[in-house]
Amino acid sequence: MRKFWLPILALAALLTWQAPALAGAFESDSLKFYNTEGTFEDVKQDVLHAVTNKGFVVDYTAHLGSMLNRTAKDVGAARNVYGNAQLLQFCSAVFSREAIEADPKNIVFCPYVIVVYTLDGAPDTVYVGYRKPDLVGNLASRSALLKIEKLLDDIVRDALDL
Repeated sequence: MRKFWLPILALAALLTWQAPALAGAFESDSLKFYNTEGTFEDVKQDVLHAVTNKGFVVDYTAHLGSMLNRTAKDVGAARNVYGNAQLLQFCSAVFSREAIEADPKNIVFCPYVIVVYTLDGAPDTVYVGYRKPDLVGNLASRSALLKIEKLLDDIVRDALDL
């Protein structure tokens, strides 16, 4: 009987885990951001290294900031929002497989994306963030998605030495 409760207690601990609040952090139900002082390129490299150190490969980098700045005049924008902004995309066969086997609809949470950006006119503050997966579905699904969220947070925290 005791063995039955141990996995449930462990999962309950995971589901209630929250990273400690930090200065320079923002969190909502669906987003989590940290900021740090430094250069965009250095922080982006730190994120790339943190992803690689976990055994993953960034398979796509979207240069969103340059696209938005390049097209600003075409869409009638009055200002640039970003100095630099890139989205780094990667995936994990292990984490995604667990989530998808728990609920095939969890495919929408793959691939994972971490954003790195600076605001226009403030190049020394770099923001790093990600979308938190909605903890949906059955217990196995929520547990797998929580592991993905923790993975993303671990990568960002490692990159920023938090």
